[in-house]
Amino acid sequence: MSNSQAQAALETEASAWWTRPDLHYAQDHLALAGQDLAKLAHAAGIPAFFYNAERVQTKLMQVDTALQSTGLPHRIFYAMKANRFAPLLGFIRSTGLAGIDACSPQELQFALSCGFQESDISYTATSVSNADLDVLARHPNVHINLDSLSSLRRLAARCPGRAIGLRVNPAQGVSYGDNALLNYSGAKTTKFGIYREQWGEALQTVRELGLRLSAIHFHVGIGYQTAQLPLWEQIVQTCAGFIDDALAADHPLERINLGGGLGLPHTEQDVLLDLTVWASIIRRQLGPERFHARILQIAVEPGDFLVKDAGVLVLQANTVERKRETTFVGLDGGFNLAMEPAFYSLPCAPVPCLRREGSTQTVTLAGNINEALDIWARDVALSPIEEGDYIALINAGGYASAMSSNHCMRGQFYERLLFPSAS
Repeated sequence: MSNSQAQAALETEASAWWTRPDLHYAQDHLALAGQDLAKLAHAAGIPAFFYNAERVQTKLMQVDTALQSTGLPHRIFYAMKANRFAPLLGFIRSTGLAGIDACSPQELQFALSCGFQESDISYTATSVSNADLDVLARHPNVHINLDSLSSLRRLAARCPGRAIGLRVNPAQGVSYGDNALLNYSGAKTTKFGIYREQWGEALQTVRELGLRLSAIHFHVGIGYQTAQLPLWEQIVQTCAGFIDDALAADHPLERINLGGGLGLPHTEQDVLLDLTVWASIIRRQLGPERFHARILQIAVEPGDFLVKDAGVLVLQANTVERKRETTFVGLDGGFNLAMEPAFYSLPCAPVPCLRREGSTQTVTLAGNINEALDIWARDVALSPIEEGDYIALINAGGYASAMSSNHCMRGQFYERLLFPSAS
């Protein structure tokens, strides 16, 4: 490769789809929030997650601005199952832009320990036990969304007169790449929510038990993008039918919770979700014109959208070796640290922390877990990698550390929240 070709290759990598002002190469060193990731990883000494606090705030502000454009009252609840790193939760609380979406008693208690108030928490779970309900009964100001008639009856026995939400299942789903594994509802019956054929019974049961139905909740899938918004609008239309029934039965609805699922790019082919179009659908389908001047608060529960692209997992290459037709780069961390690439085909694209000169190489990146599926990426073209180099796996800010395991007893990792002003 000539010098001009090498320079062209470097310029192409510098303008890659994932680059942004807070994530880019600075003199061939990959930086997040203005800080050299290789240096940070070397100091950590073990697999390390780094999160850019400013990026999280930017994404929160984007969602907030989009919802403001609807003209409807709104509330954002961060789905903490995406990432429960305590400094991150504390930072989100400090912005004043979001409460917490919790899905277990332990998450509820942890959110409180991070400074959120009961009134800041929306609780939506499934297969809820009596022990779970006993905890919820001790927190009267937490908003609860129930997804079954069974849990409805059992909560009423513990909390007579309580305001609750009901989660509905529209039997339609939408997700990243139309991946059925990421759908929460669809043609196949799922465990989540109350179906339309049960809806009349559910509304009657709420009234008979003396509870107050203040919210309707639905969440249909993970990672939908702009091209899928027409389908998402159809789903919102279907859910509006559930709302019509509740209003017709004179239930005192105050809130519609749209769940989460807002997507972001994972590959060069993906397109950033158009929040303007998303917000216009909300206004059109759920505004006062739709419900005869009735104004309902809109709630959303984004997790991934807020934190995924704010975080990276940095691993060190310990093996660079060709086996038959494949050059393997072995890393010091495996799929147990970030399960989505292996389980859901949601890639964490690899980016060398040091961009070396020379021809790009086609390599397969493998983890250190003794399982065949422990492959981070196959046949990707990267700048030359040497043993000892660090590799950043981008889009590792959500559903990575929070889902990690100690499989093969290789579950150790470090986490750090970065601020652009830090040294």
